[in-house]
Amino acid sequence: MGAREVETSSYIEFARRIIRRAGERVAEADDWELAELVSLVDDVDRAVRRAVAGQREAGRSWQYIGDALGIKRQSAQERYGKDAG
Repeated sequence: MGAREVETSSYIEFARRIIRRAGERVAEADDWELAELVSLVDDVDRAVRRAVAGQREAGRSWQYIGDALGIKRQSAQERYGKDAG
């Protein structure tokens, strides 16, 4: 595993911890803060779409991406392809 892979894995784990902690804090907060937490779903979706685009730009196949996402190649292409939503 290269330095970039380690750094990226650590970064993602940090984001995961922050999101879990945000959930704990919002559990004791106001309704608008709950709405703010839910809005992170859109941010994560945009981040995944950007990551998939980067993987495609790097020459990764839809099969490779589908495998990484735990879905079929065709499902990955339909959801994240240029013509998709």
